[in-house]
Amino acid sequence: MDRIQRFADVVVRAGVNVQPGQGVILRTDTAHLEIARAVVEAAYAAGAGWVEPIWSDGPMRRSAVEHSSLESLTSTRGWAVQRYQEWSEQGVASIALLGDPNPHILDGTDPAKAAANRSEELRAWREAMMGRLRWTAVGAPNPGWATQVFGEPDTERLWEAVATAMRLDAEDPAAAWRERAATLAERGAALDALELTSIRYEGSGTDLTVGLIPGCLWTGGGLIDEAGIAYMPNIPTEEVFTSPDRSTAEGTLRVTKPLVLNGQLVLGLRLVLAAGRIVEVSADSGVEAVRAQLESDPGARYLGEVSLVDRDSRIARAGIVFHNTLFDENAGCHVAWGSSFPFAVPGGLAKSQDERAALGLNVSTVHTDVVIGGEGITVTGTGPKGVTEIIRDDEWVL
Repeated sequence: MDRIQRFADVVVRAGVNVQPGQGVILRTDTAHLEIARAVVEAAYAAGAGWVEPIWSDGPMRRSAVEHSSLESLTSTRGWAVQRYQEWSEQGVASIALLGDPNPHILDGTDPAKAAANRSEELRAWREAMMGRLRWTAVGAPNPGWATQVFGEPDTERLWEAVATAMRLDAEDPAAAWRERAATLAERGAALDALELTSIRYEGSGTDLTVGLIPGCLWTGGGLIDEAGIAYMPNIPTEEVFTSPDRSTAEGTLRVTKPLVLNGQLVLGLRLVLAAGRIVEVSADSGVEAVRAQLESDPGARYLGEVSLVDRDSRIARAGIVFHNTLFDENAGCHVAWGSSFPFAVPGGLAKSQDERAALGLNVSTVHTDVVIGGEGITVTGTGPKGVTEIIRDDEWVL
């Protein structure tokens, strides 16, 4: 089995765990054609009833941003909302191939239009993902992504790094991911047992304290749908995470990895938070892309996720900056502004958006992860047992 086949096998078996007769949607860029074909083949081989590719393309996206009005870029299309609802009702599996072939494709365009989204459609999509729909997102190597990482289109070198991060070197990569998922789940259970009320990140230019919702649940490795089928929303994944109380974050953070946001590269991002809200934003480059997204809806300036990752991460071991949030967020501790995970609180999936907000969960159409961890980062948690050290100098010690 060659590496593309192994890649596809991991996505289908460990990622969405395709079941006989299940429908599958594949969201992919035109740059990923060869890999997309292998994923479709693997899905059908696993028993998928149908597989529907949904294509995206950077130049086409730029055309839309340049020529469409802001109103047209944000208007709701009823057929799209209905489609997401039907997919959720049918228990469809969703696979997303990431790996931006040109993160600069929207450079020079109107930041507001580049950050525009169809909020009602995004909300329907997020509700589908929190419902019966199983999903996974993976990074697919391509020359454009390789150029961002290495300064040249060395796809072979990128494949080597991705293979390390995705455990494609294991005898059975899917089984290796299930084993890693079990370890991360154990970490989540250990954090749940502490009944933490807050966590604090210190080091690498960050000093941030974030309050937690009473009874919140930490998730690691993967999820289990209502039918009892296990799946992994992200491959690779090296994190345990939860959603915080949106109104409690205080302090400063320095982002330690590049961020690709709406087709623009953001470097040296720094944020200040007060009463949970991002109140100051600066960066060495790309700051307007961040500011535009933070203004996209009322919840965008609040945190929806806090996450813990240590140096044992396969992504960290790869020793490179992937310039891809899916990978780089799993190289170190990170937080995300925007939407919370309703499953982070018991019974949260069954609650309305207003009920979720009353608990402290954040409601937003965006969810953007930024890495604040790495060498020197220390994370402590406070709860009934006092202060507990969780990560010391980027090493898990709990």
